Amino acid sequence: VIIGISQSGETADTLEAVKSLKNKCLCVGICNVVASSLSHITEGGVYLHVGPEIGVASTKAFTGQLSILYLLAIKLAQIKRINLEKSKKICLDLQKVPTSYERIIESIQDKIKLLAKTYKFASNFLFLGRGYNYPIALEAALKLKEISYIHAEGYSAAEMKHGPIALIDKMMPVVVIAMRDSIYSKVLSNVQEVYARGASLIIVTEENNRDFEKMTENVIYLPEIEEHLYPFLTILPLQLLSYYIAVERGEDVDQPRNLAKCVTVE
Repeated sequence: VIIGISQSGETADTLEAVKSLKNKCLCVGICNVVASSLSHITEGGVYLHVGPEIGVASTKAFTGQLSILYLLAIKLAQIKRINLEKSKKICLDLQKVPTSYERIIESIQDKIKLLAKTYKFASNFLFLGRGYNYPIALEAALKLKEISYIHAEGYSAAEMKHGPIALIDKMMPVVVIAMRDSIYSKVLSNVQEVYARGASLIIVTEENNRDFEKMTENVIYLPEIEEHLYPFLTILPLQLLSYYIAVERGEDVDQPRNLAKCVTVE
């Protein structure tokens, strides 16, 4: 089975990959635009139904795609009759996400705006995360460079000593996603090493975690949630940070330079 994922349903490289495999396997699509090219060339799929995307740097489509992939995994588990109780629990946990979003937006907006004023003149950013939050570090770096034009890189925190640590000094803002999960002690060790090198730290962690108070004032607190659902919450403050930094720099958030709403050429 090949799953093609494209917000617009017109992404050239995704379409070409699906076309080349169409006669060899089952091709399904996940996209937001009804009757798009991806929906025509696949044998089935799921629409996101998150509404029309105006901005180039899509945010709601990201969490929409994430939701669909979680639900697809749950459905496959149910069909195979494995992890049924766990599947039910994940579904219940997913239903709590919108309420968590409301809490996050109410509680952190002022903090994020202040951080944006502080870091709007930064030349570089480093984003670190492990496990579920490694892809979120990549997405956060992508959003920052897309709309604020600040050079940003996302890395697995496990790879920090294999190169990125050489970049860390007092002029380098470092954002670390440090949720209290099964590998939290390793992330905490990464933060301590970054702190020891004088970097400007921004930490994303859970409520009631006071491990970072002596290292930095820039701590963003999120509601507690199951570990497998961290990406839904941890991406939100980092997308907001990118947004407000771009606004502070006077950039057009909806139509960043050199970017098209959908990439129709390879």
